[in-house]
Amino acid sequence: MVNWLVGTVVAFAITALLMPSLIKYFRSKHEGQMIREEGPSWHEKKSGTPTMGGILFIIAIVIADLGVAGVSGGVTATLLILLFVLVAYGLLGMWDDSIKLFRRQNEGLKAWQKFLGQIVAAVVFSAVYIHEGLPMAIKMPFSTDWHIGYWYILFIVFWLVGFSNAVNLTDGLDGLVAGLAAISFAAYGIIAAVQHQADVALFCFTVVGGLLAFFIFNHKPAKIFMGDMGSLALGGALACVSILVHHEFSLLIIGIIYVGETLSVMIQVASFKTTGKRVFKMTPIHHHFEMSGWSEWKIDTVFWSIGLVGALVSLMTII
Repeated sequence: MVNWLVGTVVAFAITALLMPSLIKYFRSKHEGQMIREEGPSWHEKKSGTPTMGGILFIIAIVIADLGVAGVSGGVTATLLILLFVLVAYGLLGMWDDSIKLFRRQNEGLKAWQKFLGQIVAAVVFSAVYIHEGLPMAIKMPFSTDWHIGYWYILFIVFWLVGFSNAVNLTDGLDGLVAGLAAISFAAYGIIAAVQHQADVALFCFTVVGGLLAFFIFNHKPAKIFMGDMGSLALGGALACVSILVHHEFSLLIIGIIYVGETLSVMIQVASFKTTGKRVFKMTPIHHHFEMSGWSEWKIDTVFWSIGLVGALVSLMTII
């Protein structure tokens, strides 16, 4: 427990102390977020806000994990593969963010480029997972394991790609994902700790530390955004953690907001293509509530509360 606490404090301290300098640097280079034209009109005032803040909390997490684990002799293959996914998806998001900044547009990587990068990182994770002799089975809720052999690799790819994109879709309001992800990783940190998976718990709690510090600068009105670099990294890592604690489907409850945001987009697209009508005023669904008159703080608070309830329900059923 001491290691987890130290890791959390180190990640928090690095992020909190260095973020002002990062914001100042980005502002000096005029590297700010480009707001999409089809988004809510009042989001235009956010244009120019520094982005790619995820780079700092990712670095802080890596330093905290390797530092604490190195001192205690707890550097494991599991911890390293978690950091690999965090960094790999982060770099993919960084590439995407960089294109948007340099070309002064809201569109970055082509869909197939992002998808390919996500798959490659997921396959690498799968290779380490198999090498470590971990179960090739999905934990079914209130039931036994569903052993599917090497088909589990396809599940891993689907899970990582799906949830990295789901968290990316959710990252549309100041502080929303920072708060939700902190809750999600805290829940999995507790699950890992109860299951005596010290390396996974250390990773989860350092992520929480980095996100809590980032939230200081990301809540409304945001001084910096995490960018695709942060959201893709968090989503991919969150999916990995759910797999490593062997409670994969718990992410549907702990990550209920990410799932809802993604479903809203799928429903909107399907409805418009088949009937020509829209179900929501705008998607992802947090924009629907904005267009309905909700403030960002209200949406954040309600969504965080739902995420917290989902996390508590999962903890009560698992622990």
